[in-house]
Amino acid sequence: MTDHVLPDVLTAGLHVVFCGTQAGAVSARRGAYYAGPGNKFWKTLFETGLIPEPLGPADFPDLPRYGLGFTDVAKGTSGPDTALTRQHFDITGFLAKLREHAPAIVAFNGKRAAQAALGEERGHRLAYGLQPSSLVGSRVFILPSTSGAASGYWSIEPWRELAALVKETSLRR
Repeated sequence: MTDHVLPDVLTAGLHVVFCGTQAGAVSARRGAYYAGPGNKFWKTLFETGLIPEPLGPADFPDLPRYGLGFTDVAKGTSGPDTALTRQHFDITGFLAKLREHAPAIVAFNGKRAAQAALGEERGHRLAYGLQPSSLVGSRVFILPSTSGAASGYWSIEPWRELAALVKETSLRR
């Protein structure tokens, strides 16, 4: 599909696919995931041990070498999540990508993306952390958004829990 704001970074056998809602305005302009100046994503990956060296937005295509990938539930739009409507989401396409690439874990960077993918009704009951049910064979993990706009909800603890789960999962594979 050529109308994606940011390309998916997906290969078979990934430990984690990070799923956002849509590209932010700065990320869309720079053509890189989590490129906004207030976004904690890249710093958090390194601080939690999900990657062994500090990286930044321009390095996003290299993440599969660490067992990590990217996608969004709204691939054709960018900007603030508050501007999204149901028609912007391609949940069928998102689920097809998960089926095709079969990551061990799909980690939603924020509850909005999880609500869209899991269904609004189910989404209202979501808590951060590992979810009790899977999504097309992948374990589901919900993380506090790393966006600067969501800093009031920020906690690194669920990210640390994800890193521990990834380490445990990768040892079993």
